[in-house]
Amino acid sequence: MKNALLLICLVITTSAFSQEEWGDVQKNVVTLKEIAPVWPGCEQGSASQRDNCFNQKLATHVAKNFKYPADEYKKNVQGRVVVEFIINEKGLIEIQNVSGGSPGLQAEAKRNISLIPQMAKPGMMGGKPRAIKYTVPITFKTGK
Repeated sequence: MKNALLLICLVITTSAFSQEEWGDVQKNVVTLKEIAPVWPGCEQGSASQRDNCFNQKLATHVAKNFKYPADEYKKNVQGRVVVEFIINEKGLIEIQNVSGGSPGLQAEAKRNISLIPQMAKPGMMGGKPRAIKYTVPITFKTGK
């Protein structure tokens, strides 16, 4: 009986100390923060300023390079095209998926996104280059 009581006390004490020292393994989660790619010309400033610059340059790029396909415009074809792409470890664009809209609108959206320049710095995680995924919706509306 004494041995059983001693064993129970030993187990409880050991498990209590091990939880205090090491913590709850189930709740300990190590997370690494992604650092977004840097658009050329957005190298200065804080991380949030670089992110804002990236978003502004991306929106400007899409608007500046936007061309409504002539055949689609004549036929009054409208729609929303979603382009999913990554900026790879070298800072280059790789289109993963294009969906929505007509094939002509999809081709134009893909062309537009593929013209994004190489990034000044690729995305990073844990101090190493990492591919970062983006999704850009482009709405084609004729206004007719």
